[in-house]
Amino acid sequence: MPHPTPPLPPESSTPDDGIPIEQLSDLVDELPPALQPPQPLPSVVILGRPNVGKSTLFNKLVGRRQAIVGDEPGITRDRHYGVVEWLGRSFELVDTGGIVPDEEAIIPANIFKQASRAIEEADLLLWVVDAREGITPLDEEIARHIHTTGKPVFVVANKVESAQVRTAAGEFYRFGFDRLFPVSAEHGTGTAELLDEILAVTNAPATAVRPSERIRVAVIGRPNVGKSSLVNAILGEERVIVSPIPGTTRDAIDTDLIHNGRPFTLIDTAGIRRKGRTTAMAEKLSVIMARKALARTDVAILLLDAVEGPTHLDEVIAGYALESGTSILIALNKWDLIKKDAHTASLYERQLRERVKFLDYAPAVFVSALTGQRVTRLLDLAARAYDARYRRIPTGELNRFFAEYLETPRATLPTNKPVKVHYVTQARSVPPTFVLFTNTTEKLHFSYVRYVENRLRENFDFFATPLRIVSRPRTAKKR
Repeated sequence: MPHPTPPLPPESSTPDDGIPIEQLSDLVDELPPALQPPQPLPSVVILGRPNVGKSTLFNKLVGRRQAIVGDEPGITRDRHYGVVEWLGRSFELVDTGGIVPDEEAIIPANIFKQASRAIEEADLLLWVVDAREGITPLDEEIARHIHTTGKPVFVVANKVESAQVRTAAGEFYRFGFDRLFPVSAEHGTGTAELLDEILAVTNAPATAVRPSERIRVAVIGRPNVGKSSLVNAILGEERVIVSPIPGTTRDAIDTDLIHNGRPFTLIDTAGIRRKGRTTAMAEKLSVIMARKALARTDVAILLLDAVEGPTHLDEVIAGYALESGTSILIALNKWDLIKKDAHTASLYERQLRERVKFLDYAPAVFVSALTGQRVTRLLDLAARAYDARYRRIPTGELNRFFAEYLETPRATLPTNKPVKVHYVTQARSVPPTFVLFTNTTEKLHFSYVRYVENRLRENFDFFATPLRIVSRPRTAKKR
């Protein structure tokens, strides 16, 4: 006999604690600021036709790779959400698939449906166009659609990598939108000014200091370097299938644990495969899965095979980790199999640094997943890296840093004009990003950017964490 359905409670304007609902909002308003419910983030939606660089812009503004980027149009099919932190304030950023309004094929129609839903919820639209290609008939059709939404619109003319293209981008004013931003999403040019204006027109609240206390650590690497064995060694039990056959781990596997009183989530990823050793689709899927894991990771452990030494594929995978914006540790596994003397470790590290010069800030640890040698040390280092990526430098300390290292001009441009830094501010954390306000619109020389990065690391212990240095001309008052 089926159980009877319980009766619904009578409608009432009084909750269980006896406080009338109409009084709750007044009580909430009287709470101190620390106890107020979080203010909803304004929604900023990126839209445009396929292959204009929407996902590249999304990744650049969010500060890490979350949306997959490629040369083929239509890679982004669903909406991607991220939170952008800039100058102590935050907003939600939504990346949509390429809009093809009159396309009847199933996937493009669904993409347009998803984009339309995002537009309805948006506080601001970023319409991305290709400044190199110029106006196309599809741009004209999308412009007509955007005008009907009644939403505020910024036109973002992407792929501006020369003065000639910057000038040509002005043709997009013909669509009747007042705000046009020439940018290069790939190189970051113009994105600081765009972020400033987004904050100016949206009610973006102050950024939460730390979204989560759980430290998310992903183990990445090519197949059969011992990723699952390392995870099992850290956990002290076999939770992940271990096999000498490459490709045993197909999906990212999450496992929670506590180490020295701090909560961690270990993420074991599928091995990224070498071109020519598998089908193109399998290769793409392994890259996609690894990048998805990196997108939700605080610290990546790049695992190498010490017996084979660093390879070109290891270098490629290291590049994926760098692009994601995650903090990075390098672990050389199977160290127990190496015949060693007093110079072996330094020789191996020198070879490693030659292969991945762009990760000179990432510490290297020699481990053995088989014997457990130094495996728990990786968690101690991951905790230190996690603290560093969320670090915010107090204004007073940053001012003292400026006076000692940046106030005196140290760099020149190709024209021999000295670069004057007027002041510096930390725009965000995760990863830590600093804006240098200078006397030039030209891009700073990489050697000067490296100088600033090194001084920041020396003074503020940005351990194992990438730093972003953005330069922009001093055109507005200091915030």
